[in-house]
Amino acid sequence: MNICYLGLGSNQKSPERQLCKAIQSIRTLRLTAVTKISSFYWSKAWGLKSQQNFCNAVIEINTRLSPLQLLSACQQIEEKQGRVRKKRWGPRIIDIDILYYEKRVIQSKKLIIPHPYIQLRDFVLIPLKEINPKLI
Repeated sequence: MNICYLGLGSNQKSPERQLCKAIQSIRTLRLTAVTKISSFYWSKAWGLKSQQNFCNAVIEINTRLSPLQLLSACQQIEEKQGRVRKKRWGPRIIDIDILYYEKRVIQSKKLIIPHPYIQLRDFVLIPLKEINPKLI
């Protein structure tokens, strides 16, 4: 099993409910178990600032899915919840980012791991530190 960290965020349609719904969907992924869930963390929008605040969380999972399989599964959950990709860093019902996948480094057109903006985002660093202080 591979230990991975996912960042979740929402600022539309009851954001806390959207995070709970996404976590529940991740729990049902094949070959995957959710092992830790951070507290929910509210933050101002990042990037495109003229939008509602975000509710964020980080979860730890163990998975046998490959990085690209995990990415595909996360994108399917986003679509199922109604995410429409319009503006980069714009409002969203749900966003699921792969922050870390074991200690792997991946640089491709589809996926960059570790996530390139981790160190710039308190809404990722704070919940990540909550569930794994040694990682930060």
